[in-house]
Amino acid sequence: MLSQELNELLTRTGPGTPMGDAMRRYWMPALLSRELEPDGSPRRVRLLGEQLVAFRSTGGRIGLLDEFCAHRRTSLFLGRNEEDGLRCIYHGWKYDVDGNCVEMMNEPEALSFLKKVRQTSYPTVEMGGLVWAYMGPPERKPALPKFAWTQVPESHRHVSRIGEECNWLQGLEGGMDNSHAPILHRLLTTSANTGGVDGAVPFARGKVLKLDHDVTDYGFRYAGIRPLGSEGSYVRTYHFVMPFTQIRPAQFSNRSDEPQRPQVHGHMWVPMDDENCMVYNWKYSYGEEPLSEEDRLENHDGNGPEFADEANDFRPFYHPRNGWQQDREAQRTVSFSGIRGVNTQDRAVQESMGSIMDRSKEHLGPTDRMIIATRNRLVQAVGIVQDGGEPPGVGDSYYQAKGIETILPQGVEWREALLDEMYSK
Repeated sequence: MLSQELNELLTRTGPGTPMGDAMRRYWMPALLSRELEPDGSPRRVRLLGEQLVAFRSTGGRIGLLDEFCAHRRTSLFLGRNEEDGLRCIYHGWKYDVDGNCVEMMNEPEALSFLKKVRQTSYPTVEMGGLVWAYMGPPERKPALPKFAWTQVPESHRHVSRIGEECNWLQGLEGGMDNSHAPILHRLLTTSANTGGVDGAVPFARGKVLKLDHDVTDYGFRYAGIRPLGSEGSYVRTYHFVMPFTQIRPAQFSNRSDEPQRPQVHGHMWVPMDDENCMVYNWKYSYGEEPLSEEDRLENHDGNGPEFADEANDFRPFYHPRNGWQQDREAQRTVSFSGIRGVNTQDRAVQESMGSIMDRSKEHLGPTDRMIIATRNRLVQAVGIVQDGGEPPGVGDSYYQAKGIETILPQGVEWREALLDEMYSK
C-alpha cells in the first residue's frame, strides 16, 4: 500500500513537479534515429508532459524544439524542414536546431527583433539507434547514456518502441515484478506459435521465489532465486538503472527445446505525460553471432511491426478498446492469458489497472520486494534533487551492466558466483 501523497509524487512528471525535476536530470530516449531524415518530415515528441517536435537538419543535426512557434503558437509539426532549419508555415519564422530564430518572412527588416526570439530547445545525442534528449539544467548534464547495448555493432543490437496507455510507473513496476512471468506468460502447449514460458524450463519449475538486492550508485542490482531441489537453484540477475531502465537476461530459455543464446535484453518506460508512456525495448548479442531476423521482428515479444503502428506514433494495435485482442479459445488451449506476445500480455495487465493505479488499495507481499525497492529509490532521488544534489544513475558505473541466467549448485551464493560476470564486457 502506498499513500495518495506518495502516489502523486511518483507518478506526476510534468514541468515543476518533484519527480519531473528529478527525471529531467537524465538523458531520455525521444525517438528512433531512423525516424528522422535530413530535410525530412518533422516528428511530434511528447516527453514529461511537454509537447515537442523533432527534425533533422540539412547537415544532419537534430533539433528538439517546443512544438508551438514563439510567434503565434502554431504547431511547428506543420512546418517546412529546409536549409538547416524548421520554418513555421503561418508567417515563415524559421528556427535552427538550437532554437535560434534565423528568419522572419513577415518581418523583413526585423534583424534586431529576430535576435530577441528563441524557441525552447533541448540538447540531443544519437547513440545505439536512439535520439536521446536532456531537458534539465545545462550545468548539470549527466554522463552520456553509453549502455553496453549502444556500443556494439548495429548487426548485434536491435531497439524498438511502442506506446503504453498508462502511467510510466505501472510499466516500470511490471518489469520489476519477478513473480508474474511464469504465470502470466505461461504456455499451455509447447507447439504454441506465440511468446511465453514453457512450463518445463527451470524458470517455471522453481515455484518458490526468493529475492535479494544490493543498492548501487546507479539504482540497484538484484536476483530472483528459485530452488530446484537437488539441481541447485535457478538464478536470474537484473539491474535497475535510474530512473526507468531494467536490464535483464534474454528470454532465451523460455522453451525447453531452445538453446541458450548470449544476449541481454531490457526496457525503458519513458513518461510521455502522466497517463501514457513510451516503452523502448532493446536487445543485444555479446557473442560472435549477430541478432537473427526473428530477433528483430519481435513477434514473440509483442513489440515489432505487427504490434506497433509506426505511422501513428507507435500506438499499439492491441489495446484496451479491443480487449488486447484476447482469444478466449487460445486461453483455454494455448496460453494462460490468451493474448499474443509476451510484452502485449504485460501491457494488458498494466493498462487494465487504469491510467494511474490507485496504490492506496493494493496489498503487497514478499514477492513484491523489488517494487518496494524501486519506489524507495525513486523517492530518495527526488529528495536528493530537491536538496541540490546529484541523483543516482547520472554517472557511468552502469555502462557494462548485464543480466545473467544460470543454475547454481546448492550452497553457492549468487554474488560470489555471478557478480563479476554481471559487469563483464
